Amino acid sequence: MEKSVSIMPCLDMQNARVVKGVHFVDIRDAGDPVECAKAYCQAGADELALLDITATVENRPTMLEVVKNVAEATTVPFTVGGGISDVASAAAVLKAGADKVSTSSAAFRKPEIIKDMLAELGPEKVTVAIDVDVNESLPSGYEVYIDGGRTATGTDAIEWAKKVDGFGVQVILPTSKAGDGAQTGFDLPVIRAMASSCSATIVASGGAGKLEHFYEAVEAGATVLLAASVFHFGMIRIGDLKEYLSGRGLQVK
Repeated sequence: MEKSVSIMPCLDMQNARVVKGVHFVDIRDAGDPVECAKAYCQAGADELALLDITATVENRPTMLEVVKNVAEATTVPFTVGGGISDVASAAAVLKAGADKVSTSSAAFRKPEIIKDMLAELGPEKVTVAIDVDVNESLPSGYEVYIDGGRTATGTDAIEWAKKVDGFGVQVILPTSKAGDGAQTGFDLPVIRAMASSCSATIVASGGAGKLEHFYEAVEAGATVLLAASVFHFGMIRIGDLKEYLSGRGLQVK
């Protein structure tokens, strides 16, 4: 059976600008979020993600004004994450025009938030993001990190993904801290382990550097392919990526 995949550029945002780092640090500017969003919609993106990368650490909500402006400019489903700590902050982001919210640190600290969001907002509106890094001492070899990758939790990443999946979450977005911005390829063992143990859609995130990396992620079980650096800095065009994936027998939107 042909797998249907979608391409999701991610706008990491800091101080209302799109930025991109490596391993969650060494941040550099990549443009205006509204202009980036428009350009990606025109280039053929299937979905967009906007991540307010310092909202949680600065202990503030997502910048709703930016969400509103980006929502007005986008023509594809649009997921917003960063600083979403409860149903009220999630609802405010949806009201500002996002199609979905993504929650990570708050969801980990208080898993009942996930259940509340699913009940109040609907399962199609909620993505749970999981930042992971290698930790050989855990059963799966991967540990959950929170606070934008700053805080180790001691929790096994695959076990946490299974728990989230059990709540009825439809989309899980694991990002490899080691892979983030490094352009060395997605963390395939993480994708494989989550895809094989969860019924949720798995988003590949963190590490895309060339066309083959996207195909490898689909082979591992991801159906949404998220990337930032390669798109922001013009190394890979969305049209070329779609052509490459269709050439490998995948169904692209």
